[in-house]
Amino acid sequence: MRLFIAIPLSAEMKAALKQTQDYLSRRGVRGNYSPEENFHITLAFIGEYPEPDDVLDVLSSVPFQSTEIRLSGFGSFGDLLWAGIEKNNALESYVKRLRRALPEADIPFDRKRFSPHITLIRRATGKIPGVTIPPVQMNADHATLFRSDRGKNGMIYTEL
Repeated sequence: MRLFIAIPLSAEMKAALKQTQDYLSRRGVRGNYSPEENFHITLAFIGEYPEPDDVLDVLSSVPFQSTEIRLSGFGSFGDLLWAGIEKNNALESYVKRLRRALPEADIPFDRKRFSPHITLIRRATGKIPGVTIPPVQMNADHATLFRSDRGKNGMIYTEL
């Protein structure tokens, strides 16, 4: 199973991000647009791992403190366009604790530096216009384990 731990987003935040995608599309930006239902903030990408219950045990052992998440900024990693998250010390602290607990349970994960963002478009092409991300906020009160499956129209993310 292809797994990752993430924060699901509120309907209001998803709607604001969809509006940003619509703006980019109207300005001629092409690429693989993330479906609105797939928007999330990845905390730890595990990848192929056969025992989701082991990951769920780690999640339950690392308490998540409710925190306000606010959209802030727009950027890219090469041809991947994303919306950013305002600096959040509580979230960063949680991710550090989570990423310490995973290897203690012998669960591998991608150890790239945590850079909180929401993927809007993969393989983006065209002239990228100036983008202002709406300062929408939401209360994040938990992290979730997701499974990622390839569907005929792209990836399908399922909460476990």
